[in-house]
Amino acid sequence: MNASHRESRIRKRSSNACQRCRKQKIKCSGIQPCNTCHKRKLTCTFDDRDQKILVTRGFIEDLQARISSLERDEDETSSLHSYIEQDRARSNHENIPLIENRLDPNLEEESDLTNPLSTAPSTFMTAANGRTFYLGTSSNWSFARRILSMTHEHVYNSPLPTESLLFEGSTYDLGWDGLRTTVDQELPIVPTLDYSIYLINAVKFHAGQLFHLFDEGTFMGGLYAFYEDPQQQMASPDLWYIHYLVIIALGKALVVHRNRTGRPPGCEFFTKALQLLPDSTHLCRDPVNATEILCCIALYLQSLDFRSAAHNFIGQAVRIALAQGMHTDMPVQHLGDALVQRCRSTWWTIYILDRLMTSLMGLPQSIHDSQIHDQLPYFPGSPQKAIALSMQIRMCQIIAEINSTVYGADGRLNQKFLVRTKKALASTTNLASDLQRSFDLQLDKSTISGVSRLSAHLHLLYHQCIVLATRPLLLCFLTMKFQSADICLETLDSLANVLRLLQVCIDSAQQQLNILTCLYEQSLLDSFLPFDLEATFVSSIVLLIAPKIDISLLENRTAWLQKSYVILDDMISRGNLIARFRKSELEQLGRLLDMLSPDGPFQPDDSMEKGQQDGVETPMSSLMHHTYRVTELLSLNDGLTTAEIMAVAESIDTGDVDWVAHAVTENQIW
Repeated sequence: MNASHRESRIRKRSSNACQRCRKQKIKCSGIQPCNTCHKRKLTCTFDDRDQKILVTRGFIEDLQARISSLERDEDETSSLHSYIEQDRARSNHENIPLIENRLDPNLEEESDLTNPLSTAPSTFMTAANGRTFYLGTSSNWSFARRILSMTHEHVYNSPLPTESLLFEGSTYDLGWDGLRTTVDQELPIVPTLDYSIYLINAVKFHAGQLFHLFDEGTFMGGLYAFYEDPQQQMASPDLWYIHYLVIIALGKALVVHRNRTGRPPGCEFFTKALQLLPDSTHLCRDPVNATEILCCIALYLQSLDFRSAAHNFIGQAVRIALAQGMHTDMPVQHLGDALVQRCRSTWWTIYILDRLMTSLMGLPQSIHDSQIHDQLPYFPGSPQKAIALSMQIRMCQIIAEINSTVYGADGRLNQKFLVRTKKALASTTNLASDLQRSFDLQLDKSTISGVSRLSAHLHLLYHQCIVLATRPLLLCFLTMKFQSADICLETLDSLANVLRLLQVCIDSAQQQLNILTCLYEQSLLDSFLPFDLEATFVSSIVLLIAPKIDISLLENRTAWLQKSYVILDDMISRGNLIARFRKSELEQLGRLLDMLSPDGPFQPDDSMEKGQQDGVETPMSSLMHHTYRVTELLSLNDGLTTAEIMAVAESIDTGDVDWVAHAVTENQIW
């Protein structure tokens, strides 16, 4: 090789390479853009830090001398640093962050402004009995309690009294304190065979469409074997008998609509099941039956507002299922098709309940979706059931996404908060067309078949995803309104896109009440399972506070509240004590908010306080029948289409998020 050719090759070598060429270990021309990136029309970025340069020894010695001088001054400035850190900690404690730098307009840059529902320090509230409760970030109960506390403190300049408020586990008396030393040795009188079948069928109708709570073949086989000699079976109870007791307890709670002593229907069977439930060392020996039982126990406890206990039981089911490999693609050729299908059904029920209960607690998810490789079970002759299960799973994945981003420990209220809200709305609207195609509610059409209970549940869950992703903005602007009503309105007038995002939240709250009203008119409301009550409560909170932020956000507030109270009254009349407390909190919040407004307060008819407990139609329910029939519901609000929701999300731009950042900073909301 001649010298000129060697020199030519050396000249072609670059002393510096772009990041892409360096990563792929390919030749880089060294100019910007380099030849490779230019051909592929890619962004070409050089990192000058890796470029080699020549400097004199004197230059290095001067740098070392300057470093020594700075180190000598370090002791003199340590006290100043200490003061700054103490001041910053004190400001964080008061939820007023120090904004030290200008915000970068790039939507992906960090900022010091945070989602008020996910910022440190964490929030707690103490009940009248002295027990302290953590207010989880994404919890519906926590969101409502924060709004109520904040409003009370603004009106009265004093903390919210907690004596009359509902705290978990305090509504119902199970008749057992949970201690093994107080176990009743007597076994409950079991229902007759035909009544047991009736109660089991009630569980199948109300919960079986959503969850796998027992394997019908093995469970019903055990039922008939049990009634051949009940005394002998109860003398040495096994897991099947415990399972049976919980199913019967669920069935009685679903069909019996009264509480004579403050104890929920079926609690005698449920508490006996808990007393007989063996330790986890025994449960792990029969993981399939054990996980089904734990799902039933968790669902019953969640319905009674024992949220922490329910979360613990479903967590135990998750761990037993994981140890059994239910989250994996279990081999049919080794385990048999019947067992694999049962495990798949059980796993996805555990997954859905765990996601829902964890979100309602406002806690981190226990397992990441990337770690799950299980297939869906198949349902011969019932393709709709498979589609419904897939829909529930997808929405639970969206809930987990919202909880870990919008409500995450680093959730941002301006840049990243809005970016993540936009992403969550995109994920939600992506499944809307599938939901509408397979489970169309047909609220705007004349039909003789009525509203499907399963379809209603899925649509309620869909709208709850939207509300969950967008309601922190309501809290933000309500806080801003408390700081300065004029600045709040001025800000909203300047933020047309954010204003429309608030309307998306309000619209989904309205649609939930529309769906629930349809169920009410067809006597399909669930008065025991917690899902209809949660949807009613969270949508009512949104519709209570929206017009107090800006009256233009919601018209006919009274009409929407009337719908909410009629639904709650129906649940109360059927023995739901939790609904009574929820309604009381809504009324208390409504009275506080009305004290902030020049408008006259909304005063429900006195007879509403009784609800429909005596089976007598109240004036409010009569108004519902005569004024807001199902065919007229959509005249109040036709609802936003999927395209409209996505258009609102896509309209959010840098100017909007900078306005939010500026307004929040100026008002020192946190």
